[in-house]
Parts: sequence; C-alpha cells; structure tokens
Amino acid sequence: MLKALTIFSGNANRELAQAICRYVETPLGRAEVTRFADGEIYVEINENVRGVNTFVVQPTCAPANDNLMELLVMIDALKRASAGSIIACIPYFGYARQDRKDKPRVPISAKLVANILSAAGTNRVLTMDLHKAQIQGFFDIPVDHLFAAPVIIDHLSKLDHPNLTLVSPDAGGAERARAYAKRLDAELAVIDKRRTDDGTAEVMNVIGEVAGRTCILQDDIIDTAGTITKGAKALKENGASRVFACAVHGVLSGPAIERIENSPIDRLIVTDTIPLTSAASGSNKIVVLSVARLLGQAIKSIHEETSVSSLFV
Repeated sequence: MLKALTIFSGNANRELAQAICRYVETPLGRAEVTRFADGEIYVEINENVRGVNTFVVQPTCAPANDNLMELLVMIDALKRASAGSIIACIPYFGYARQDRKDKPRVPISAKLVANILSAAGTNRVLTMDLHKAQIQGFFDIPVDHLFAAPVIIDHLSKLDHPNLTLVSPDAGGAERARAYAKRLDAELAVIDKRRTDDGTAEVMNVIGEVAGRTCILQDDIIDTAGTITKGAKALKENGASRVFACAVHGVLSGPAIERIENSPIDRLIVTDTIPLTSAASGSNKIVVLSVARLLGQAIKSIHEETSVSSLFV
C-alpha cells in the first residue's frame, strides 16, 4: 500500500512550493514556521505525519543561514513526529560554491552542510543544478540531481532567432554550454578571462564566431552579475547582433540589477528556484521560468518509487 504524501514549505520560496503542490494535486502541508523575539526559529507541524512520505521545499538562498536553519528545524520536527521518510527538496543548494580547498585553511562548507542535513534526519535530497555535480558525493544518503535545462531550452527554442551561438562566460562552464548548444543546434563560443601582466585589468578574449550572431550567455548561477555583464560587453565589442543571458539560479545580489540594466543584455532568463527581489521583479529585462512541474514530476516519482532518470536530461 502506497504511503501518504505531504509537501511542506519553509519561508524561503512558498510560491514555488504552492506551484509544486498544484502540479502534484495535493494541498500544502500545514506547518507553522515563526521566530521568537530573539530570532530563534520555531516550527510546529499542524497535521499528523506518522508514516507519511514528507517533502520539505526550501532553497537555501538569501538569507542563506536563516533558510538553512529553517530547513534543519523542520526536518527535526518531522523526524520527531515519526514521519515515514523525509526528503529535503532544495531547488537551490547554498554553500555549493565552497566545494573544495582552493586556499590553505579554508572550509569545505558544501560537505559540512551535507553532513548537517544527514544528521538532522534527512533520508534523501532532491536538488537542481548543483554548482558542481560531484557535490552529490558529499552526501551519504541518496541524492536526485535534476537539471533545469529542459525548461530553459524549451523557452530558448521558441525565440526563433537565426544564427544562434551559446556562449560560456568562462572556461569552466564550457561543457554545460556545449550541452545547450547541441540541443538547440547552435554554435558554441567561450569567453576566456585573463588578467594583464601587471594584474590591473581583465581582458575578455572571445573564442568562437560571434560577429553578426545572436549570442546566449549560459551560466548556472548569476550572483552579482559582474562576469555575465562583462561577457555581454565583450560579445558586443566582437560584433554580436543581440545578447541574451540565461541561468538556473538568479541569486542577483548586491549591484546585480543595476549592472544588468546598464548592460547590453537584451533579456536575462532565470528560473524560480530562488524568488526574485522586488528590484529584480521590477526589471523589464528579467524573464522567470518555472521549474515547479519538473520538481513535481520528481516528487511524484520518488513517492511512487518509480524511476526519475528520465528527468535527468
């Protein structure tokens, strides 16, 4: 007999959780997530979850520490309420950029977060477009790693712009951009960012043909938008006719919106793994695509114990 299914949400992205629930055709679980006067997080699950497959939708976006702690406290509350299984649905996995020791005496925070999630009582993690795929190996529990590529590629294919070139803003993202280019039957270019000999300025070298073409800069995360806007300027200087940008996770912190508004980028396409700030929502350049259906399909497959491998492409 199939267990019951309940989807809960913290305060990080309730709109996405509600959209997932509409797809799965189940009401959002009743839970109270509040703060004490001193800022401590308080969680109360207001329905019976004994033996139930429970999913907690909570991206660990800004404020990252608050949202991570909310997720951990919710998981502990579900564990102590005897939930059948607890799946952390983390559309955006914060701390993923701290995935290795690139300097002496620095932490590997992505591994630390993986350990904490397991210690809290998580049975499985469902996430999307990790900064590096090998972060899955930091977990000792199953991880379902989805990609937003089908959603973004479907949107890009409808733009109907000729002479399309997918551009990676750095050498590290070339493999991801190549996968998009193959699906869109487009050309590939890479921006090679180097410092001058005296280290005072960056030189953006475009590798590939972009003159007279519609270029789409592709990245997994856009944070302060420095790299993507400099890349767009370099493409324009090399003769690109139009420049679009797309990313799975629109962190868009600090001066990001101002930089995007003042850049040659015509449109920035992001997904709703992270809710937009009011400043970002007011920008005419930003288009948001929903990954609720994709996450909903994965949640249904995990609940029904059927394969989710068809969603990994």
